[in-house]
Amino acid sequence: MMLQFLVGTLVSLVSIGLHALVTVVAVSIARSAGLRHTKRPRLHLIGVMMATAVVLMIAHVVEVLVWAATYGLVGAAAAERGLLYFAFVNYTTLGYGDITPVSEWRLLGPLTAMNGVLLFGWSAAVLFEVLRKTLDHLEALRGPGFTPS
Repeated sequence: MMLQFLVGTLVSLVSIGLHALVTVVAVSIARSAGLRHTKRPRLHLIGVMMATAVVLMIAHVVEVLVWAATYGLVGAAAAERGLLYFAFVNYTTLGYGDITPVSEWRLLGPLTAMNGVLLFGWSAAVLFEVLRKTLDHLEALRGPGFTPS
């Protein structure tokens, strides 16, 4: 059981590190894009938000790939059943149950889910902050009483 926690913790730390790196890059890009002067603030805001969301989604896919690779390395589930699918189901907490891990590694699924929930919440917070900062900047450009609608 301790080995499961150790492996799960290490993979979670790798996943968190990846997410931190992508967050720093996404926020810096969104910040520079959000500071541009634009004649169409609504379209600009939509573009910044879409780009940020896509970058964060790519980060989640890479993190799922790390979990899937870990499942394969430790033999947590039968590879022919689809380790990537199994990792996605766990990471997103969907939990279909059509693939089950071997009993020696059954704690990796809940650890994956815990990691996914944490990182999805983190992504939502990043998106909200990018939205807030971009709106603040657009309001400052337009002056008092500006609404980007």
